[in-house]
Order: sequence, then structure tokens, then C-alpha cells
Amino acid sequence: MSDKDICEVYCYDEEKVDRIQKKIKLEDWSGVTPLFKVLADEKRAKIAYSLCQEGELCVCDMANIIGVSVATASHHLRTLHKQGIVNYRKEGKLVFYSLDDKPVKQLITMALAHRKEVQAHV
Repeated sequence: MSDKDICEVYCYDEEKVDRIQKKIKLEDWSGVTPLFKVLADEKRAKIAYSLCQEGELCVCDMANIIGVSVATASHHLRTLHKQGIVNYRKEGKLVFYSLDDKPVKQLITMALAHRKEVQAHV
């Protein structure tokens, strides 16, 4: 930060501030931070992206896709499941996961589009 990115004089639009503060209070923010924290891990973000592409993948496939052990993939998938992002089903000795959250698919797509946009301006 530099002196150019801060206001030189302290003033604010009271009506605008009040309006936005009221809207913020109406929303349930309790699940927002945990969602972003879960997806902030690159491996879990790649898992979510993979499930956006394929729809359903077994733990073994996922481990190979993201380049980790089956145990590590399973750990990340359990974390995503606890946040309600993925579902799983067992078929014999295999466990298959799928994305359970359409907004998360949109979030992943938008995050990648944002990254491309930022890179285009650099």
C-alpha cells in the first residue's frame, strides 16, 4: 500500500454505509468463511474442479488426477463432504464422489475466469 491508495480526508456517505450495513446483517455469514477456507486449499480446489468436469469420480481416480495418495485424496474428500460440497456413494469396495453444490461449480468456474482476467491485465 502507498499513500495513493488511501483517502487523504476521512469522510463517508452515511446513507450508503447504513444501507449496506443493514444488508450485511440480514445475511447468514456463518458458512461463508468456512466454504472459502475449504476451497482455498489447492488440492481441494482441484478436486472440486475435477468433479465439475466429470460429475463422479472414485477416490482412486481422484488421487491420480491430483497426484496424491489415496489416503490424502480421501482426507480432502472427507473435508469437502463435511462442508456439504460433495456427496459420496459406495459401490462394492469403491467409493465414488460427486459435487453436491451447483453454486460451488459456479464459484470454481468464476474463480478460474477471474484468474485469467487478472493475468490478461498483468
